[in-house]
Amino acid sequence: MLKKAIQYMVISALAFTLMNAFVKSLDNFGVYQIVFFRSIGSLFFTMPFLLKNKISLLGNKKGLLVMRSIFGLISMTLFFLSIKYIAMGTAVSIRYIGPIFAAFFALLFLNEKIKPIQWLFFLIAFIGVLVLKGFDTEMDIKGIVFALISAVFVGLVYITIRKIGSGDHPVVVVNYFMIISAVIGGVLAITDWVNPVGKEWLVLLSLGVFGYFAQLYMTKAMQVGETNQIAPLKYLEVIFTMIIGLFWFSEIYTIWTVFGILLIVLGLTLNVITKKKA
Repeated sequence: MLKKAIQYMVISALAFTLMNAFVKSLDNFGVYQIVFFRSIGSLFFTMPFLLKNKISLLGNKKGLLVMRSIFGLISMTLFFLSIKYIAMGTAVSIRYIGPIFAAFFALLFLNEKIKPIQWLFFLIAFIGVLVLKGFDTEMDIKGIVFALISAVFVGLVYITIRKIGSGDHPVVVVNYFMIISAVIGGVLAITDWVNPVGKEWLVLLSLGVFGYFAQLYMTKAMQVGETNQIAPLKYLEVIFTMIIGLFWFSEIYTIWTVFGILLIVLGLTLNVITKKKA
């Protein structure tokens, strides 16, 4: 089962990486149009699933579903913006500190406990972010800020999903997110709309396909494997994204950038392992 879980996680990380790379390659499209196509592409999978299984599209906890969707939309938009300013691997690493913000929000709003050792791991990850900007003078501050705020909203997404709990089917949650993102992204994209040509249609629509399968296989991996063994493997996305960034986009990673990313991944991995230990 562990081998299968690892395979699922690798597929998930590759799918996320390809989505990130295609987003970065779409230079002549605005971020809202990219969000629109990312969402439309996933709806081709979520809508048929819900209709086939006779699951209500409206869901039960409508207020929380809308809230989760808005938080997710803001996070996704800011993340897509960030990778237009900074290297993809750096943006992905910073966005992954979302669980740290989720832990803070859980402490404040859900009265969940944080083990003392986790604060040390959080600090290690935050030092990684500071190293990225403090020592890499070539890095665009706008990209760092966009990725950080995106991570804050990732934390809010986690907390909202926790509040939804088992009250709604996971695909209903994703479907809400995609519908709201498609509508808002589409409306905001109108003024700067660029008509796709040729293979651009395929690239834009593939964003939703990669996004959907990335989420699907990550879920499958978590279902068949031990969380503390499998969850750290999601950071393979950072490695894959850095490799593609180097060879496809000629991105440059300094020693300080790599060190900062390693600190972030180390802090987050130790946190996951500690948190999930019985």
